[in-house]
Parts: sequence; structure tokens; C-alpha cells
Amino acid sequence: MRVLSLGGAGAVCRHATKDLAEFSNFDEIVIGDYNTAAAEALAAEIGDPRVKVLKVDAEDYDGLVRTFRDFDVILNGLPWKYDMPVTRACIEAGVSGLDVSTEEDQWDLDEAAREKGIVFIPGVGATPGITNAMARRGADLMDEVDEIQINFAAFRCPAPAPGLLITFLWEFHPQTEERTYYRDGAFHWVGPFEGLKKVTFPGPIGEQEVCYIPHPETRTMPKSLGAKAVSVRGCFPPHAMRLAKAMLESGLYSEEPLTVHGVETTAFDTMYQLLLALPESKETPLWAYGLVVEVFGRRDGREVKVRLWNRHPPMEEWGGPAAYYKNIAIPLSIGAQMIGRGDVTVKGVVPPETAIDPLVFFAELRKRGIEIHETVEEHHVIQ
Repeated sequence: MRVLSLGGAGAVCRHATKDLAEFSNFDEIVIGDYNTAAAEALAAEIGDPRVKVLKVDAEDYDGLVRTFRDFDVILNGLPWKYDMPVTRACIEAGVSGLDVSTEEDQWDLDEAAREKGIVFIPGVGATPGITNAMARRGADLMDEVDEIQINFAAFRCPAPAPGLLITFLWEFHPQTEERTYYRDGAFHWVGPFEGLKKVTFPGPIGEQEVCYIPHPETRTMPKSLGAKAVSVRGCFPPHAMRLAKAMLESGLYSEEPLTVHGVETTAFDTMYQLLLALPESKETPLWAYGLVVEVFGRRDGREVKVRLWNRHPPMEEWGGPAAYYKNIAIPLSIGAQMIGRGDVTVKGVVPPETAIDPLVFFAELRKRGIEIHETVEEHHVIQ
């Protein structure tokens, strides 16, 4: 079997490519990247004869379709603006795949994917991704799910790569429509920095203040897990949170046209370019990823609370930034391997909690040093 690691030499996906080489049984692992020099360097670093390089232009949709037809699984690590083209190309080519991010319109392609007999899983990273499997695990231990609370702490610098900078800025943009929580049968929109609460994360991250973040788990889990309430709250390192809040308070998210030194731009575009160029925007004292998921419901007439959290090797062991990147890339690689092995049996465009068996997924994570812990509490009135 052949797997295409699309964008496989990028900051995040290079670690997915490495994981494929170390753990998978694919006969051929192809790094599909526009930057062939970076791809060749990565292939040489990996040193596995199964790893090949192919130049892929993600702007060429017809080329994507032609390329995909030669593979069994497509692993998409490109920035999220390519989510829809890659999903459509997988369906047209009749090849299953998955990606690290999620675009709302991808769910509209579910029927087309089922008709082609393929599966495509958006959002298989840390969150969404590991958190979906955590929520599914909690739901599996219950007869009825009342509420799912997802919390994350993405400890990385604001601008390690263009796509990750856009993600950081988008999550706090005042115009982001997807920033919602679900309760009482409806989605409720909230502004940036709303819903503040403190959560204690494992390891060196410790206690952090989190707020509502626009993530797809909120959209999918009321249907997929039958939850009556779903929320996603998250944070970045304190200095990054201060930056986002200062931008918001100073009007630097504005996308109204303005002229700077004779150049027409916007405050948002100017900040994006500035942060992408500043060396300080690529620095952080701690690289890590903290996840805490709490699921509330009932089992055998008793109230149940399942709390799940992650642990991973420290940055000193995993190599600085890799302590963040691997938490995104390793799940992506595992998802591709599960599709290739036939562990994923559903068809269509489906969320991770629908497609991925959490216990199989957690066992694979543990092989790589990422542990998922849980506690289960039951409450009932003594008769």
C-alpha cells in the first residue's frame, strides 16, 4: 500500500512522515510537497528506502486528483485553506484520507464520499483529534451523555509557521462565526475571551485560564455522541494570550482598508506579516500540549463523570518544538495507519469520534510516549 504525506516536509507534518516511517507497514511513503528540497532533505534524514519524494502543487486541483489515484491513503498536513480541495480531490479520486484541520463545509461532502465508498476524517490532531477520542471513550462508558467539556493548552509560540499563526489569530478574531458552545438544543455564539475558567493541565503547563475557542468538536458531538451540551475552551502560553488580547483591545484585528507608508493594507494583515517576520514571535519558554476532557452523564441510573487527560515526554526529551508538533502529527499518522489497516470501517466524511476506536488509538499513542489517563466517578443517593 502507498500513502501520500501531503505537505509532509512542513513544520508539523514532517513528524507525521517520520512516524509513518518508524511505525507503519506501508510499502511506500511518499512526501508530497511543493518544496522538494525540504522533502529530499527529510527523506535523507529518515533514511528509509520506502520514503520517496513527489512534487505536488496544491493549487492545481486536477493535478491533485490525478496524483491521489496512485495512492491508497492521503494524509493531508497542508494549511487549512486546502482542506476543501483535498477532500473533494480524495472523493473524486476514490481514495480515503484524513487531515489535521477542519473546514465547516467538509461535512457537506459526506454523502458524496459514502457513494464513492471512501472515508475522509477531518481534524485528526491533538484537538480536534485526541480530544475526540477522549470524548468518545467517556461517552462509551455511559448510557446517556449530558455534557462534554473539552479543554486544551497549546503551548507554542504564536508564529512557528504561517498556517499556525493564522490558526492562532483566527481563534481570537472578533468576527469568527464558529466560536460557539452547544446547550439546550442550540449553538450559542460567544466573543473572544468569554467563558473564562481555570483548568489544571498535566506536567509543566499546570493551572491555566482558558476561554471559549472555535473548534469542530462543538459542532459534531451533539449528533455523534448525543451530548446535550458541548464546549471547547483553550489557551496558549500566557505571553501569547496577552498578545491576542492586546490586539483585540487595540483594534488590530480590523480588516478595514488603511494606508501605511503609501501601501494599502489592513491592521490585521499588517500584524500578520509583522508577527511572521519577528524572531520573538517564534520563541516560547515551554513547548507542550495539555488536554483535559470531562464527560458527564448517567449509567445504570447513576450519575457518572469521566475525566481524561494526556501526558507526553517533556521538551527536553522530545527536542524543543517537537514536544508541541508531535502531539498533532503523531495522531495524524496513526489515523492514516488505521485507515490503511482497515481499522476504520465507516464511510463518508466523518469526525474522529465516529471513525476511530479510542482504545486502539490510545494504545498506538502509548507506543509513541503519549499516555491517556482517566478517572471515573459515580454518584448516587444511598437508598
